[in-house]
Parts: sequence; C-alpha cells; structure tokens
Amino acid sequence: MICEQYSWIDEEVSFLFINDFCYSVTTEHVYSLMSSVSSHSQVPPHFKIIMNTLLDTFYKTEYSATQNREFSYTISRIPFDEDYCPSDNTRITTNFANLARGDSRQENLRNTLKMMDSRLNDLAYWDNAEGDRYSLDLEIISVAIELDGDRESFPSVEILKADIIDRKSNKRTEGIVGNNFSSYVRDYDFSVRLPEHNKGKGTFSIPHDFGDLHGKLFQDMVHSATYRANFKKLPVICLSVSNNQAYSATANKHPVLGLEYTTNKSSLTERYFNKMGLQVRYFMPLNTAAPLAFYFFGDLLNDYSNIELISTISTMETFQKIYRPEIYNANTSAGTYYQPNLKHTDYSLTQIFYDRAERSQLAISQGQFAEKHFIKPYQARLDQWLQTAHS
Repeated sequence: MICEQYSWIDEEVSFLFINDFCYSVTTEHVYSLMSSVSSHSQVPPHFKIIMNTLLDTFYKTEYSATQNREFSYTISRIPFDEDYCPSDNTRITTNFANLARGDSRQENLRNTLKMMDSRLNDLAYWDNAEGDRYSLDLEIISVAIELDGDRESFPSVEILKADIIDRKSNKRTEGIVGNNFSSYVRDYDFSVRLPEHNKGKGTFSIPHDFGDLHGKLFQDMVHSATYRANFKKLPVICLSVSNNQAYSATANKHPVLGLEYTTNKSSLTERYFNKMGLQVRYFMPLNTAAPLAFYFFGDLLNDYSNIELISTISTMETFQKIYRPEIYNANTSAGTYYQPNLKHTDYSLTQIFYDRAERSQLAISQGQFAEKHFIKPYQARLDQWLQTAHS
C-alpha cells in the first residue's frame, strides 16, 4: 500500500491518511483530508509536501480518468498592489484593471488598498486596539484553459486571492480565492448571447441551456488537479445583491457575516451560478449599507475561519462601494425589508475614479472576443463535451 512507507507519522494522521486517501475517490473526502492534515499541529512540513504531491498524482491517475477530462489549465499570479499595471492578457473589465488605468492610477490603487485594510481591521477588532494589526496581501489569479491536443490556450477566469498578514504575530493566513470573479465566457453569455437571443422579441426570455457551458467549465476547473495543487479550499464568490430582487432580514446573525437576508425568488445571476455548482446566502456584515451575496460550495459558515471570511468581506465590500455606491455607500443602511436601487440618490462617492460605463462597453467587446476565439472555433468539441458531462 502506498501509505505503508510513511509509518513514521503519528498514529492519528496515519489513520486519517490511510482511510481518506487510499480508499476514497470523492472530491469531498480529498478536500477534507487536505484541510485536516494541513491544520494538524504535529504534521512535519515535508509530509505536507509529500501529501500534496500524492494527492495531485491521485487525481491525475484515478479521479481524472473517471471524469474523461477534455481540458487542462494553467495558473499565473500577479501581485495586486499600488504598482499594479494590467497585463496585455488581463480582462480589462475586471474591477482591479479598471482602477489601474488613467492619470490617477496609482492613487486609485493606493486608496482602494487602504479602504480594504481599514475594513479588515474594523471587522477583526479583537486584540486589535490600535486598529492596524492586519493587512491584506492580494494576488490576481489568472486561469487559462487549453483543450487537450491543442497548443492554443484561452484566458478563462480571473479572480483575486486575499491573504491576511498579522503584524503582531508575523503570521500569514491564506485567504479565500474567488474574490472579484470574472470570466470571458460569462461576458459572452450576458453581453453577446443573451442580447442576440432577445433581439427583435417583445418579451424577454432566456435560452434553455443558458449558462450550461460556463457552469461545467467552472466546475471542471475547480475540480482539476491544477486547482488543488494551488489552493487548499474551494472558492467563495462575493457579489452585489440584485437590484431586481427584494430581500427580507431573518433572525439569524453570524458574528462576522452579520445579519442574514433571504429572498422569495431566484435571480438570473443566482440561477447562472447554480449551474456552476454554487449555492448562495445573503448576509449584511456589521456597518455595511446592504447585504452581500456569497456564492459557495459546501458549508459557508463552517468551512472557512472568521478571518478568512473577513478578508473576503473587506475586499469585495470595498469594490462594491466604488462600483455600486448607490447600494453599498448609501447614507442609510438596509432595513428588515430591502429593495436595492441603482437610481438611489442618497449616497456618498469614494475618492476613487471608476468608469462604470466603460466597463459595460468593454464587456461586450470581450464577449465578442470569447465568441471569436473560443466558442465558435471549438463549438463542436464543446457541445460534445457538454453532452458527455451531462450523461
């Protein structure tokens, strides 16, 4: 057995490793193993390296074979700091790329990062009397997709990863990946395909398979060996609530996420993200003007630590204050019944320039790029893969 050569590790970890790794082929078991062993206080660092290597090999030989993978992925990382400049390959509709252009580029970035750190310390207030114990270290994660047998890669997804730096203990905590989620295929769906589907029609409708391709691509990426080799936990994607929905406060209150809200019907965005394998819950953190939508796998409240959740809130609430000040920088907070309104006038502007109109226009051009370089050239292969994925 593959585990027998590692009998030098302690009995508890050996048992976990043998039972979860050697006898399980499910994603849930492997993520549980990674989380349990990584957090175990007596596990030597070199064993964790061995574990990750074995897990990666396991997925390539066992799990991947059963899934009949059509795609491979590459991941690149760029620091998101005040010196950030968008690369030629980045999606220019992303919030961070939009902020990093123009004469006020560096001031924009500096002020944005200060807002994030301030909110981080506001929420992580315990043992933090001076309000400056923590800071965020942000990375832009770019994922490129390559069809097997084809040397051409296509830029698929961009997300932020927010690690937390504890200045008091000099400790780094790996944050949640998924912040500021953006995707070329999503741009194609919402900015190209959906308008074309409704062109000349009197009643708005949605194609029956809307979001199917994007959803399966996202799940394939998240369950790939490449993702697992780079990230310990599944992503959480935090978005604005929908201005077409009404939300009602519940009695449930989380110490970090705050007051939970519910809605009596699903939005197009919620249905779209459901096809990505994600469920949603709505929470309004302390001193926030409106609820945020948290899309996640598994158990949002128990799979992530308080400081991990705080890193996501402080990152995405800052972007929403800049991008949607009518909702998230409103001068009054949401009540027990809340209807977001982008025409709301009682709000404050941040001192950060953000071209919202340009962002919307660019989404169309990038959706067209996806159609030209990915959807149309590989339509037959993508359709065949989708049929296999559904079967």
